[in-house]
This record gives sequence, C-alpha cells and structure tokens, in this order.
Amino acid sequence: MQFASLDDIRAFCRDLPGGDQRFADMAAHRQQNLTKPPGSLGRLEELAIWLAQWQGREKPRLERVTIAVFVGNHGVASRGVSAYPQAVTAQMVANFAAGGAAINQIAKAAAAELCVVPIELERPTHDFTEAAAMSPEEYLEAVDAGYRTVPDDCDLLAVGEMGIANTTAAAMLCAALLGGGAARWAGRGTGVDDDGLARKRAAIETALNFHRGILGDPLAVAAALGGRELAAIAGAGLAARQHNVPVLLDGFVATAAVLPLARLDASALDHCRAGHVSAESGHRDLLREMRLLPLLDLDMRLGEASGAGVAILLARAALACHAGMATFTEAGVSGAGD
Repeated sequence: MQFASLDDIRAFCRDLPGGDQRFADMAAHRQQNLTKPPGSLGRLEELAIWLAQWQGREKPRLERVTIAVFVGNHGVASRGVSAYPQAVTAQMVANFAAGGAAINQIAKAAAAELCVVPIELERPTHDFTEAAAMSPEEYLEAVDAGYRTVPDDCDLLAVGEMGIANTTAAAMLCAALLGGGAARWAGRGTGVDDDGLARKRAAIETALNFHRGILGDPLAVAAALGGRELAAIAGAGLAARQHNVPVLLDGFVATAAVLPLARLDASALDHCRAGHVSAESGHRDLLREMRLLPLLDLDMRLGEASGAGVAILLARAALACHAGMATFTEAGVSGAGD
C-alpha cells in the first residue's frame, strides 16, 4: 500500500512535487509568437501552458489519455436519499463493460482509455448518520485502489465516479469542511422529489451532529463521511501529483472527493483543472471555494466523468493550435511591432 496511515497522506501533502515552470514559460513564449494576436485564443492558451508545465514539455502531447471512473456503494442510501435503488450501481458497471454508457461514447470521441474501477460494491460503506462510513484502514485501501489506477506515463487523467447516494456523501464532505449545513450543499442529485431532498438534508444534519468531534480534520472527515469511490479519486489525484500527470476533475462528486486534499494544502490541486461546472446544486459554489475555474458549463449532471471527458476534446483543440500553428517567422507574417 502506498500510504500506511493517514499521517502518510498528510506528510505527502506537506512536500508536494511541483510542475516545471521552465516549460510553462517556454510554452507561453511560443504562444506569444504564433500567428494570432497575443491572448486571442483565451483560455485555450492557458490550458496548453498548464499542460506544458505538468508534462515538462514545451509542446505537450496527448498520446495516452486515461479516463478513470471509480464506483462505490453507500450505506446512507438506506435513508431514501436517492431516486434510484442501490442495485443500479452494479447494473451501471455492467453497462460500462458492455459499452452502453455515455462515458463509453465520450471516451471513444476523445481517444481516451476508459478504466472503470468498482470498489467492494457488495460491501457498502456504513450509514454515516450512525457510524463512520469507513475506518481509517478501509479509507486507505480505497485511496490505494485509486492510486494504483494511474499509469505513470499518462499524459492526461480525467476522473469521475458512479455510485447511488454519492451526491449525499459529496454534500456531506462539503458541509463538514466548508460549513453552511445541508441546505447549502445538498441538491436533487439523481432527481429526488421534495421528500427525498428533505431526507437527504436530514441525513447530512444528523451526521454533522454525530461526527462533530472530527470536523476539524480533513482526512478523518473523508473517511468517516465519504465513500470508497471518493477516496479512490483522492488517491488517483495523489498518484497523478507524484508522476506529474495533469488531471481533469469531473462534477460535484469528483470535486468534493479532492476537497480534503485542498484543505490539507492550498497547492494540492495545482495539477488539477475543473473539466466543467455541473448543474448539480452546490458545484458552482464548491468550485468558487476551491478557486477552480471550470473549462465548460453545459448543464451536465450525469457524473461518470462525462464532463471531464468532454473537456479532453477541449484540451486536444488547445494542443492542436499550440503545436500545429506557425510562428510569425515561419509563416512570413509580420508580428506586432514589426
């Protein structure tokens, strides 16, 4: 196991490897000399420069792109917080395997390898309204499952999830670590009605009260109030940082999954970008709190890395311009000031 204790993760986050600013500067210089007014490609330019920094290349590449979808089950589902039964989690894993889900189609379009990682679906986490969702050991096992998923030669990683009731767990982490209670963070998820939303918010408030003694510890919160797929996303984020792999985060759940890391160190997510802002209540506010500017805003709320997967296409467009455009000198075009 990569991390033998929660303290190992804390220590890792105190000594984070960084991207290479030299290559960011080289990429920025190249952008200034391409046949266009400076800055005219807007955030596509920034995206190319960010990829250069973390890949350590003036001209980044996207030859090996991985989409990792982590899957888990939640004990809090028994509280009636989702519009779907928990059996849907395993059924969707089968759909992923058969190629029938949205993310299968998006991965093909983005020329990305899709890796689906179910984590102990037969053993849901405990209902966090009456016990810790996971012990520290169980949390570390899930973190390790995510860590081991990331290829060390990956050019770009997109992370997402699937798991009935996991928007409740995500809202739980936000309420515990950012405050504001259930009303601020709990939305309709898969489409619960007013009664379902009330049950969801009641579960979160009950758990906040039950676990109030640990709310100052981000990793204790992640274990006691999160889920295995959320822990795995955090583990994948840590592995990506270790290997200097840039990461695109999916929606509300995936972003909440790495919130504990951001609470440990403000720079912990420098290698991450928000692929999109989802229509799920709370995601826009969460991104604002974490100072993450989403690449896309398409009213998506599916999960399963679908928004991050679409953002891969944006990254490919950014790099096609960055690497393929001619410089003013190469094209024989007069530049600014010439």
